[in-house]
Amino acid sequence: MEPIIFIVLVLIGYALGSAKLINQGNEALVERLGRFHRKLKPGLNFIVPLVDQIVMEDTTREQILDIKPQDVITQDNISVEVDAIVYWRLKDIEKSFYAIDDLQKALTEVTTTTLREIIAQNTLEQTNVSRLEMHSALLFELNSITIDWGVDIVRLDIQKITLPESVRKSREEEQASVIKKRALITEAEGQKEAAIKKAEGTMASVQIISQALRSNPDTREILRYLVAQDYVDASQKLGESSNAKIVFVDPANSTEMFQELIAESAITEGHGKKSENGNAQQ
Repeated sequence: MEPIIFIVLVLIGYALGSAKLINQGNEALVERLGRFHRKLKPGLNFIVPLVDQIVMEDTTREQILDIKPQDVITQDNISVEVDAIVYWRLKDIEKSFYAIDDLQKALTEVTTTTLREIIAQNTLEQTNVSRLEMHSALLFELNSITIDWGVDIVRLDIQKITLPESVRKSREEEQASVIKKRALITEAEGQKEAAIKKAEGTMASVQIISQALRSNPDTREILRYLVAQDYVDASQKLGESSNAKIVFVDPANSTEMFQELIAESAITEGHGKKSENGNAQQ
């Protein structure tokens, strides 16, 4: 009985030693007698104890690599501090283990170098504006290198570009001057539009008064009263100022002068209408 129990125990130990459970999202490398043998996929796998050995197990899910802020010089010789982050995943676990010694360090170094090279080819304005183009160029350059390491760079994001204090102040002043210029242009356009509207209103008022004078002569007395009232109001406003001088003008004479101007306008309009009627009859 004892030999049988011994054999059973050996078989149980062998089964337990040969069974390897790989979690979903992971892969493992197996070496047999010191040489690469095969990959273990997620699920239950069996190896030969004492002969096979799992040398690496890693995730194939997307991983994040935070690049520390780097001092970079743009094409127009402006030093900026760039903060970036890299999203990557293992595409070939065999290459990632045998082709490179320290994968994380290698990814950090190659990303930093490539980031500096790409930004050095652009001016500060291009760096701020064309982020998408820079990201595409960075991905292309990085993947052309990391493909030999079995790594796929999924995305690279430039999170922040910090400008020197002098450059930042200069850009703020420039932006402030642009905003002030726009405000002045808007104000000038508003004043122009207001002046046009006022002139149109004055012209319409003169036409209405002229038509009223032609149709009803009694309205001249009303007009004389309105003009006199305007003179009184203007005199009161001048009197409110401490250094103002009040000049009294005869409203009657001024009203007659104003009436003459309106009469001349009415005569001109009458001639215009007669000439139009004459042309129409011909």
